[in-house]
Amino acid sequence: MLGSFFDEQTEQSEIKTAIVSKYFIEWARVITGFLKKKRDRRIAYIDLFAGPGRYREDGVKSTPLYILEMATREPILRDNLVTIFNDKDPQNTSSLLAEIEAIPGIGSLKYKPDVRTNEVGQEIVEMFERMNLVPTLFFVDPWGYKGLSLRLINSVLKNWACECIFFFNYNRISMGLPNDAVDAHMNALFGEDRADKLRAKIKGQMSYLREMNIVEEICEALVEMGGKYVLPFRFKDKAGSRTSHHLIFVSKNPLGYKIMKHVMANESSLTEQGVASFEYNPATVQQPLLFGLLRSLDELEGLLLEEFAGRTISMVDIFNEHNLLGPNSRHNYMLPYTDKNYKDVLTTMEQAGKITANPSYSQRPKRKGAITCADATMFTFPKLKGKA
Repeated sequence: MLGSFFDEQTEQSEIKTAIVSKYFIEWARVITGFLKKKRDRRIAYIDLFAGPGRYREDGVKSTPLYILEMATREPILRDNLVTIFNDKDPQNTSSLLAEIEAIPGIGSLKYKPDVRTNEVGQEIVEMFERMNLVPTLFFVDPWGYKGLSLRLINSVLKNWACECIFFFNYNRISMGLPNDAVDAHMNALFGEDRADKLRAKIKGQMSYLREMNIVEEICEALVEMGGKYVLPFRFKDKAGSRTSHHLIFVSKNPLGYKIMKHVMANESSLTEQGVASFEYNPATVQQPLLFGLLRSLDELEGLLLEEFAGRTISMVDIFNEHNLLGPNSRHNYMLPYTDKNYKDVLTTMEQAGKITANPSYSQRPKRKGAITCADATMFTFPKLKGKA
């Protein structure tokens, strides 16, 4: 059964690899920039369910090979990247080792890739909990749910500049929640109290509400754990009628959230009014974290006029205050907008005379007729009528 997971790359797997690889290189460039004056400039990429390196039927490369090939081409990665790849199947790790050794230029890496064969369980969690990790991008992509836990994610996320992307197999988790035989796995994933409440909540629910509640609960659990910024990306099955799984990003840093939002937006299959779908869940108001992701671009103008009434504030501070879901956020839901969406809407509002800007639109440089708006551009919002 497990072998079929790596037989042939699906379209969903291709998008998943694209999201992880594109985010990794952007994250690596930012972090190595912060570390350039430090004595220790190492960063790490850890994959605990790495697989054989290529899909067996079609020979397509999987994520570990893409990461290492990027490392051979980028000087900042060649000299600073530490990689750990793990899989419990010795056939997979043997194949992965051979594929790694065949990568052109692999010998140029300062730190040789570390390939391990271990079951992901308590011992690995305890090992990470004891370690003080260098900045790490942690990828957890299990076949089902065994080995995936809040404690595992937090064991890496606890350190500075460490972030996690994990595969959330919605279908198997949905079937596992009411199954007493796998209570321990579900409790490890959600936390025992939250899992018990979730089991009661989803009992007898229609499928779309069941999905929304399950994804909402895992996002809330991650936020409570300290992962301030959480982004889920939904994948549907081939027919496009059912959800197969989600890829969930967890970070403690607003810049990581901003970068991943751009990556996921660009990989979305649908964009409306410049706002990406993220293949997010069709959330309802009963799931406040996810509900905000359904906002249209038309709604952003009204949200900003109300939120910043009577204030003068820079574009970047508008984005940071309004878009990021964190401890200082004024709302409790995620929003789908990127910084470009904010710049476009603010400039449109300025041109319509609804707000003013310094420098004004006429004073700002134009690039081939495109709307421009620097992060430092200051916008002044009128006071709301009827309010002092």
